[in-house]
Amino acid sequence: MTKAEVLAELENYGQASIKKVLLKHGINEPLWGVKVEDMKKILKKTKANHELSLELYDTGIYDAMYLAGLMADENRISKEDLKRWAIHANSPALHEYTVPWIAAESRYGLELALEWIEADEEGIASTGWATLSNLVSIKEDKELNIELLKQLLDRVAAQIHSNRNRVKYAMNGFVIATACFVKELTETGKQTAQKIGKVDVDMGDTACKIPSALEYIQKTESKNYIGKKRKAARC
Repeated sequence: MTKAEVLAELENYGQASIKKVLLKHGINEPLWGVKVEDMKKILKKTKANHELSLELYDTGIYDAMYLAGLMADENRISKEDLKRWAIHANSPALHEYTVPWIAAESRYGLELALEWIEADEEGIASTGWATLSNLVSIKEDKELNIELLKQLLDRVAAQIHSNRNRVKYAMNGFVIATACFVKELTETGKQTAQKIGKVDVDMGDTACKIPSALEYIQKTESKNYIGKKRKAARC
């Protein structure tokens, strides 16, 4: 499929009701309001397509940018492409899901995550913490730098409450992910969660709430899901 063909299908799948919900969740125009399940119908036709994913992301249309993330080839995307995607992401969904998914699956995940968490721009910093969360979810523990993760948990405990809105959200997610996916750090993660307690994040005009890190970890423990890795970051 060509870029024009994909855009035409996306526009056809657009729904006003979905667009209304997305706008409330901080998604910016232009967008059509396409369900992810409908995007995946297009994905079945295109499969992973490096060049087409880059073209779609560059349109600046939210639905196309999100689909680009699902379509991206993690083995072919470059560090420069990922940096550009992070810079041009214009909503929490792109900053905290689309870009981190591909970054974590690529060979540049840790390098970029550590660079991004130092960014002054809120969206870029949240992308960095979300990338770290995805890395611990898909990498075997033996592939992870446990001491570095401990240092990052300490950093979250010290800085989360004074940080920017979406960065707080992503940091809280990092504590949860590390405790749930890295067995060696489950207790450390729980201790960090106890230290940070309730995290206040403005979720806008939505019913969404930031999860309690400690409660989430304990619930995961009760289901015996601790340490169960995901096959891929994207979903």
